[in-house]
Amino acid sequence: MDLVEPLTSYPGPMDPIVLYDQEQHVSSAIWEGQDRGTLRCHEHTSKIDGWKLTKKQIELVTKAGFGHFRLIGQISLNNPLISALVERWRRETNTFHLPHGEITITLDEVARIIGLRVDGEAVVRDNSMSGSHMEICGDLLGKVPNSDAKEIKGGMVKLSWLKDNFSDCPKDASNEEVEQRTRAFLLYLVGSTIFATTSGNLVPLLYLPLFKDFENAGKYAWAAAALAFLYRQLGKASTKSQGTISGSLTLLQCWSYFHLNIGRPELKQDLSHQFPLALRWKGKLNNQAKSDVVMYRQKLDALEPTDINWTPYANLDGSIPEEIRGDLILGKSRTIIICMDKAEWHLPDRCLRQFGLRQSIPLDVQRRESKSNELDTEIESSKKMDLELQEWSTRHQNIVCGVVCGEDVDETEYIRWYSKITRKKLHRQAFVPSQFQESVAEMIKIQEISYAASTEDLSLKNKVALEKIKAVVDRFLANRIEGFKALEKRKRSSEDDLIDEDV
Repeated sequence: MDLVEPLTSYPGPMDPIVLYDQEQHVSSAIWEGQDRGTLRCHEHTSKIDGWKLTKKQIELVTKAGFGHFRLIGQISLNNPLISALVERWRRETNTFHLPHGEITITLDEVARIIGLRVDGEAVVRDNSMSGSHMEICGDLLGKVPNSDAKEIKGGMVKLSWLKDNFSDCPKDASNEEVEQRTRAFLLYLVGSTIFATTSGNLVPLLYLPLFKDFENAGKYAWAAAALAFLYRQLGKASTKSQGTISGSLTLLQCWSYFHLNIGRPELKQDLSHQFPLALRWKGKLNNQAKSDVVMYRQKLDALEPTDINWTPYANLDGSIPEEIRGDLILGKSRTIIICMDKAEWHLPDRCLRQFGLRQSIPLDVQRRESKSNELDTEIESSKKMDLELQEWSTRHQNIVCGVVCGEDVDETEYIRWYSKITRKKLHRQAFVPSQFQESVAEMIKIQEISYAASTEDLSLKNKVALEKIKAVVDRFLANRIEGFKALEKRKRSSEDDLIDEDV
């Protein structure tokens, strides 16, 4: 096998009309041998089970919309699996590009897996409270963090400060204190899970005013906000300059377990009656051996359509509470989902197989604005937000339709189109450096022996054979060394390009 593969093996896209940002995508770097390895995955759930909530607090948490979600707690993350999935994510379409089609996390799956409401008001900044961050903490929590002790940094507060000061509610606490401690828990909950950041043990205080009134908090579309936040983090992490990811990685991993038999642990028992469905994967599970990111990457490259469970929830909807079941239709809504200043397209028309429908060529997606155009004025940003909120308000009118799949379903047209616009594979079959060095070293030995061998006592036939051996060895070494030089030259050129971008 040649070290440098021929041009005919180029993995795509052959037509960049959809994946127009390929040069910035991590798959470009991987193909050139610049493997970033496993991502640093940020979810801060290790101490979330240490909060002791009273009955009254649980009632308030439920009223705010997190009654089911709080039950999940910590789930062990498979960082190499998450890293391999991120490599398949495309921010141009907000979908995973697999060998034979796109698949994504849809709104109804957020409701099913982590138990948050899909329908409701968009999660945007609450400007009804004025004052500094300290004043807002004082009003809503009854305590303020110590800036000298670095318990607050800019507009973010330490998760550890919240836990140390609010995690154990006294039995004789007043109603006001119970509410304050519950707000602290909710801020801790979202800051360590669905809105977890890569900044470590910190949560933005801009979410705190949303919990001022628990009943109003329950009217927000928390599932849509969680998904918008995760979409944005997946998009960032899929670029070759990134090495971290945050957001609801529990959602991402459990979603993968339902759809793909890659890295999936074996369930000890039937837990189909439990809700949220993420609870199926909580605790110690059988056969939880993990592979490295390269192994997962190869498995994703080799996926066939029959290896994917497009509709894994067929027998699991019986456990879904009635107040959430009515929201599931929004999984098929082609709309914009919002979390504060983050707005992302939710495009189920690209993944119709997930709804048991025949996949057709989807509608075009509006290109993302370049960085130079993102420096909007305050008025322009406000207008943009108004348009995004208007799009979300019409979510029920934008439900996608399709033809129900059958055994004789014909997706030939879609497959032909998809093969031209996608990235077919990520793993490149090539010699790793150690294998290359070993092969060259052994062939040099053979070369030395063949040239040192005496031909005096050899028959004409054996002399011809020896000359052929010399020619094969010489050609092997010439090709490998030239190929290696070409690869190293491309690597250096790519590194120089990255340095120029950083500067």
